[in-house]
Amino acid sequence: MQPTLLILAAGVGSRYGGLKQLDRIGPNGETLLDYSIYDAVKSGFGKVVFVIKESLEAGFKEMFINRLQDHVEVDYVFQEIWMVPDGTLITDERQKPWGTGHAVMMAEGHIDGPFAVINSDDFYGRKAYEAVAGYYKNWTTGRENDYCMVGYRVDRTLSDFGSVSRGICQVNGKQELIDVVERTSIEKTEGGIIYREGDRQAVIIPSDSVVSMNCWGFTPSFFGHLKTGFEIFIRENYENPKAEFYIPSVVNKLIKSGQAGVKVLSCDEQWFGMTYQEDRTFVVDSIRSLIREGAYPQKLWG
Repeated sequence: MQPTLLILAAGVGSRYGGLKQLDRIGPNGETLLDYSIYDAVKSGFGKVVFVIKESLEAGFKEMFINRLQDHVEVDYVFQEIWMVPDGTLITDERQKPWGTGHAVMMAEGHIDGPFAVINSDDFYGRKAYEAVAGYYKNWTTGRENDYCMVGYRVDRTLSDFGSVSRGICQVNGKQELIDVVERTSIEKTEGGIIYREGDRQAVIIPSDSVVSMNCWGFTPSFFGHLKTGFEIFIRENYENPKAEFYIPSVVNKLIKSGQAGVKVLSCDEQWFGMTYQEDRTFVVDSIRSLIREGAYPQKLWG
């Protein structure tokens, strides 16, 4: 069974200042997502599912659906603020979706086998997709709670223009994930890599720490775990306009309770992404360099 690529693309790009999902950064108008999809298809993925806001539907159809349909099966689902359990009251102050865990939930019923989850604004490198596809190559339903994650060194995942969010991981000697905590404010300083949470004192992070970049491998059983977790989350946070239901929080509960295992797949790729508008120049230059090196054709889809 070929795995599916699930792309989280419903974000509003507040720090970037625009819809980075549709920003044309390649020599023939390709987006960063085009390169991710190209790598996934070359690695054996057979289907792509986009999670988007309904307001982006026309733009995504124009940009991706038609030109990809001859290369890979394509589907899309919506993620909206109002997509919560019946009877949930949502504050008028809520302006953003409910987070990455909620986004993945939206794809239930559209995926029937192993799948990888990625962010739309991150470049992971082909080895990341090869690792996930290889992990699930001989998958059977007997491995329904057997998940994986592609791990990166934190010092290869930072922006020069501001803080970023990353899942800080602890990994045992068998390359199994034993803990992951989402840190929403990680940055480079003269004193090293740090994170801050609110007004707390800065905490140093070793440069070789393993982090999650939201490049996960899951099976359909994960949808049930997400639904259970989200029902608890929304009861506790429906009045909080900024609370987010993160994938790592669900994964952490599953591994600590023994309900699931997560294999950490090493990856020596150099990440780059478009968190801030200032990141764009580096992304464009990096793609051009990869094209010169032969990693991608001049015109991606031909």
